[in-house]
Amino acid sequence: MTDADQARTSAVEVALGKLDLDTKARLLAGQDMWSLPAIPEIGLKSLVMSDGPIGVRGVRWTADDPSVALPSPTALAAAWDPALARRAGRLLAQEARRKGVHVLLAPTVNLHRSPLGGRHFECYSEDPYLTGEVGSGYVNGVQDGGVGTTVKHFVGNDAETERFTVDSVIAPRPLRELYLAPFEAIVANAHPWGIMTAYNQVNGTTMSEHRYLVKEVLRGEWGFDGCNVSDWMAARSTAGDIQGGLDVAMPGPQTVYGPALAEAVRAGEVSESAVDEAVRNVLRLAARVGILEGAPAAVEEVPAPIDGQALARELAARGFVLVRNEAVPGGSAILPLDAAAGTVALIGAAARDARVLGGGSATVFPERIVSPLDGLTAALPDGALTFAVGADPSDELAPADKGFELRAVCRDASGAVVGEGSLPTGQVQWIGDDLPAGATYETMASIEVTGTFVPRESGEHAFGTRGLGAFALAVGGETRWHGVQEMGNEADPFEAFFGAPSERARITLTEGEPVEVSLTYQVPDVSALPLKAIMFSLLHLGPRREADELIAEAVEAARAADTAVVVVATTERVESEGFDRTDLTLPGRQDDLVRAVAAANPNTVVVVNAGSPVELPWREEVAAVLLTWFPGQEGGAALADVLLGDAEPGGRLPTTWPARFADAPVTEVVPTEGRLEYREGLFIGYRAYEAQGIAPAFPFGHGLGYTDWTYDSLEVTGTTARVRVTNTGTRPGREVVQVYLAPVADSAERPASWLAGFAGVEAGPGESVEAEIALPARAFEIWDEEARGWQRIGGSYEVRASHAHGDTRLTATLDIP
Repeated sequence: MTDADQARTSAVEVALGKLDLDTKARLLAGQDMWSLPAIPEIGLKSLVMSDGPIGVRGVRWTADDPSVALPSPTALAAAWDPALARRAGRLLAQEARRKGVHVLLAPTVNLHRSPLGGRHFECYSEDPYLTGEVGSGYVNGVQDGGVGTTVKHFVGNDAETERFTVDSVIAPRPLRELYLAPFEAIVANAHPWGIMTAYNQVNGTTMSEHRYLVKEVLRGEWGFDGCNVSDWMAARSTAGDIQGGLDVAMPGPQTVYGPALAEAVRAGEVSESAVDEAVRNVLRLAARVGILEGAPAAVEEVPAPIDGQALARELAARGFVLVRNEAVPGGSAILPLDAAAGTVALIGAAARDARVLGGGSATVFPERIVSPLDGLTAALPDGALTFAVGADPSDELAPADKGFELRAVCRDASGAVVGEGSLPTGQVQWIGDDLPAGATYETMASIEVTGTFVPRESGEHAFGTRGLGAFALAVGGETRWHGVQEMGNEADPFEAFFGAPSERARITLTEGEPVEVSLTYQVPDVSALPLKAIMFSLLHLGPRREADELIAEAVEAARAADTAVVVVATTERVESEGFDRTDLTLPGRQDDLVRAVAAANPNTVVVVNAGSPVELPWREEVAAVLLTWFPGQEGGAALADVLLGDAEPGGRLPTTWPARFADAPVTEVVPTEGRLEYREGLFIGYRAYEAQGIAPAFPFGHGLGYTDWTYDSLEVTGTTARVRVTNTGTRPGREVVQVYLAPVADSAERPASWLAGFAGVEAGPGESVEAEIALPARAFEIWDEEARGWQRIGGSYEVRASHAHGDTRLTATLDIP
């Protein structure tokens, strides 16, 4: 223990000794949506938390204080670079400090158990080792900046269906070797200051009350000394939660802690020592982030300032995965393109209106978004680029966005304005105290979303609503609809809010001519709700044209250009927090669009803007396929960099992409009578594809660069693999050398092979470089269910130096005693 650690420990104990029971119980309960109460008598400031993981939103759902939006976690993991993840974390710490945030509610390190997982984009990988390495880099980076993290969702929250109540039934071996492994690695390698326990149950016990996994495993075995915070509204039992090791119940002000916890102590249901232990963990977190008087902050000198736009652009390019890059007739591989060599037809609605981040709690509002159209327009010579919509991935109304300038005006029953504020889109999502200045739930009688809309296209525009309650919609000064949206089959108002939109009016408008819009919402009585919230949306959908007509226009544009670049995408209704997917198809007519364009122009590049795997049935009909995930605010600029060769696509797949949905080994994400049984055991991701002999479209670890590599030599010991590689191409590049272990004659039931380590190396043309890759002891161990401990499995192993799983370049035999 360092002197600073000792000083913090002493300060925590002094502060704890000054608190009475009621104050201690109050400290463990959120005072509002995002913070814990200040206690001035011990010099404790209010501790503020904020959603992540790709940006720091702060405590308000507003664009008035923009946030840097980095690429999605799948994109960060695709870089296979913990040091890069650390740089991302440092930037987010910088953002947190700017916004007065002490703890970032991230990273999400649940596994890609199934490609149907709705929050797949917010998690890193199907592989626990890769997840643990990238997550450790991220946590170290955030905490380098003096900001805490809460590694989530501990544990077994690998799907969204019935996530509040589902019982994830996981046998001890896969629980230890797969799902707990990233958390264990991050505790060991990054010493996180926080963990967030999940909504779900694991093997019959709710995670916020799971004494075995929290107190015995997380704290006892692993030595975690941070703060354990509940997922929002996950805490349900005063005695069960405190005895299960939950320190903080969020959000407030109504929780199972606070007065209820103090009363449980007085009634003899809970020991005060259990409360003291939780308070000690909260005070230790406060000391680390520098808000407890007399305790030195864990970081006294923060890292040097970071250019957020530049790093967001670099991260995007480093995470792009080039999975196909074929030679054009009479030439070399189609990518990179020569900016001066010809014309480009850019096709796809997602090229103009890019989806740069996933939905749900990961949402932030960046100062700017660079779409593919923006990026390529800036990078290509004048006249070299044309654009065609081709096919729109969505024909549903969505929150009013492009062309809208909106404000929310809150009025009392007399019609007097009590508060107003700007809106980033037509979506109102106010939870807890996140209200415009002056407005309160008690005084608000109505909220008007009002402003102007400048259409980008002439034609019939649809307007609608989403949410529960009474509405009045006006466009152009005329009331177009008023009525009440009643509760449907949704389980709760949150589901209604994120559920299906309702069209209310269609109006013919002219491109470029502004029109006034207004949606007035009658505020219901929310006084009885445990968490006060107002959520509704003004929706819009532009003029719809026949898909065949749009595709025909795209084909003509492609035929007239030297190269066609088609951007396809998922939508927020396909993948987002709160629900799982039902298939892996691209929405709308996008597959038809790609096939038609490829038939018209053999030099077709397809850019896939999706956070999770999707079927690409036309993949062998096009010249190149580039996966860009949700690429963050600078995604379009990074796309131009990569397509034109100013940057190399640096990514490798962090998860296997199946050729078709039917090939995915794990597709069960819907519980049966409340139970989701992980029957596949250890066999998820590439482990399952190999066991079942299924060839994926693109294997785990796959990704192409703009140069070629030879693998020259492999030397192994019991702890290290050294791989020498040579850049045999004409450009500098980066290779991710992957090492897999495959037991020769296995004495235990295990997958046929698994990732043991990796390293990124860089070299110029003709240069050789050596990658030194540690082989961790855990790579040779299994969890012994009978002995309840780790067992080393000796014998012969084939060590495979690989470009991707199944793409082995060199092998060596290693005998383990």
